[in-house]
Amino acid sequence: MAIKFNVFGTHVHVERRGTQWAAFYPGTDGKRRAADFVIPHDVAEDDLALYLGDLFHEDARPSHPEVTRAA
Repeated sequence: MAIKFNVFGTHVHVERRGTQWAAFYPGTDGKRRAADFVIPHDVAEDDLALYLGDLFHEDARPSHPEVTRAA
């Protein structure tokens, strides 16, 4: 099951596959494409939002100032 994030306005889904993380950009048609970044295998699930924030902090803007985990 995917863990959904809003990363400074960009939707990102993250899944654990064995010992690795896999990240995707969801499409409006239900399809998804592989993300163009890697999450190290040793990042804990509770630290994913922090890691994504550190990785994409330059994308922050007043309308989207943070990384949030979606329900």
